[in-house]
Amino acid sequence: MEPAAKQKVIHITYLIAALDITWLFLQFSITPYLARRLGFDTIWFGYLQTTVGVIQLLGGPIYGRFADVFGARAALSVSCLASVVYFLLLAVADNTFMLFVHKLPAVFMHALPGAQMVVADLPENEKRAEALGKLGLCFGVGMIAGSSLGGTLSTRYGEKFAASFAAVGSLVSLLLVLNFIPKQTKIHTVPESNKKGSSSSVFNLGEITRLMKFPGVPKTFTVKIISGLPSGIFQVMFSIIAINFFQLKAEQNGYLMAYFGIVQMVIQGAVIGRLTSRFSESSLLVLSVGISSLVGLAQAMMTNVFHFCLIVIPMMFSLSVFNVITDSMLTKSVSPSDTGTMLGLCASVQSLLRTVGPTIGGFLYEAYGVPSFGYIQCIINAAVFSFLLTTGGRSQPNRP
Repeated sequence: MEPAAKQKVIHITYLIAALDITWLFLQFSITPYLARRLGFDTIWFGYLQTTVGVIQLLGGPIYGRFADVFGARAALSVSCLASVVYFLLLAVADNTFMLFVHKLPAVFMHALPGAQMVVADLPENEKRAEALGKLGLCFGVGMIAGSSLGGTLSTRYGEKFAASFAAVGSLVSLLLVLNFIPKQTKIHTVPESNKKGSSSSVFNLGEITRLMKFPGVPKTFTVKIISGLPSGIFQVMFSIIAINFFQLKAEQNGYLMAYFGIVQMVIQGAVIGRLTSRFSESSLLVLSVGISSLVGLAQAMMTNVFHFCLIVIPMMFSLSVFNVITDSMLTKSVSPSDTGTMLGLCASVQSLLRTVGPTIGGFLYEAYGVPSFGYIQCIINAAVFSFLLTTGGRSQPNRP
């Protein structure tokens, strides 16, 4: 592909990612309040979140492998189509059973990892972290638009209308994928073993798990899971914290999420690119983990939403840098033909956190309250910070 054509594809991918995140955060303004209206308590809402985590945990690696075998267009099309079904089911969910059923299409909903694969494939290796950071800028745009739109639509027109609106939006995303994303975005030739295109190659667990044996991958992957666990627990429980601890209504919660998005946009768009061009990825990884530990201590001491708004700035900085750097390090550790599978595994880390997070978070919230989330984050990340300082952020060279 010519450089101009690559840039066009990347820009369209950014748009698709921003739209997908918009519909995702619009849904976040619907589900907690719908669940509470249907009689869900904190524990049952945790079960609902765990269901999503399990479904996406199973689907993430397979989706990544599917993207490597069949290409970006097919992978993103499947994700957008699943989103249409997901939101249509949410629109008709009027009981506990249907609220759980509508989560099933989430097994295929991995548009952000699909977009990450496109962005990781097209730029040069040394520009990958910056390109992934700009994709995070789209995340911020989607967070602002989705949170504000979801709160407004659900408050003024009802939850069913908001869910239907998201279904139509997902259909628009599908049309963009079919019209502008090329069938294959990988610059390098895919190995013959990956070209079979059979279902057995997609579901070949050996092809997925072999990536964990590449130099540098086990250490980075372990850090990604352990360090990300406390913040993941806080994130999956945040909707409950916003309702019960901060006493926010749907529209107010939407404005708070929009504030998250503004902060993330500034960090992803104006900060991460400059940092990656001046400092090594290993140094930035250590920095992000250290700041995350301090953020946990601050969260343990907060008492109101104003305190939390102050904490959001370092929190979003540490999360953004940590996710971009670990994804970049992991995709550089494998061959270009395997970036989709590796990004699928990275997405499964988030799904794993959403799987165990609600159960652990529900117990901590009921037994020890909101400060327990902060203390655990502080202790775990302080331990990981010490480990990284002792061993170095990266002990193995990139794979050529």
